Amino acid sequence: MAKDSPRVIPFSPTPASDDLPAIRLCDLRFKRRGAGLLNGLTLDLPSTGITAVLGPNGAGKSLLLRVVAGLVDPDSGKVVLPRAMQGRVGLVFQRPTLLRRTVRGNLLHALKLARVPRKLRAQRLDELLALGNLGSLADRPARRLSGGEQQRLAITRALAANPLLLMLDEPTAHLDPHATHAIEAIITRVAAQGTKVILVTHDTGQVQRLARDVAFLHQGLAHELTSKAQFLNAPQSGPARAYLKGKLLL
Repeated sequence: MAKDSPRVIPFSPTPASDDLPAIRLCDLRFKRRGAGLLNGLTLDLPSTGITAVLGPNGAGKSLLLRVVAGLVDPDSGKVVLPRAMQGRVGLVFQRPTLLRRTVRGNLLHALKLARVPRKLRAQRLDELLALGNLGSLADRPARRLSGGEQQRLAITRALAANPLLLMLDEPTAHLDPHATHAIEAIITRVAAQGTKVILVTHDTGQVQRLARDVAFLHQGLAHELTSKAQFLNAPQSGPARAYLKGKLLL
């Protein structure tokens, strides 16, 4: 059985470089039932580090991740990913769906889908179990795990395909501090190895701990993209200031 202490990061991302082209979100628009959910959203996100995406409920944060991942087509506008990232994008939802298999079975299925050669799967499985601190849970049914354990499995499963862009939609919502810390440790290691992370969160403490920069969304538009220090201490837009004071409503 794999030990719980991580040995090797289970992917080999392209070395991080601040000279990589930006992730370009160009005039994204998306309307449903007459309501504009994305209203010309335009951003150039850095291709390295952790970007936190903040904004009130309904701002378009989760929808934006789905558009970037290619799960939803915008009505107009486009997403331009650096060439190295194309086809290497992972997305983990706030409430992930796990297979009716063990932890091990979920990860082996992901490795198979990622076309990892059969002879390498055992080693890669051990690496994933170690990264997610899931070794002692490998034979437990995935749907009987705690909320934090399920989320660790979901993130680890997404890493089976060696993504260079990993997007996480409120991965620690409703989790206790211990479970949150465990997930944040995975996110930190992933980003340190060169994978770009886009993290949707409402937790400004998490932003302080993890993020390098912050994108702030409101009413389907990007109002700010700045360093976390600038955003948390001196936001430039009225909506961002209201949000940090707990006064912003849709």
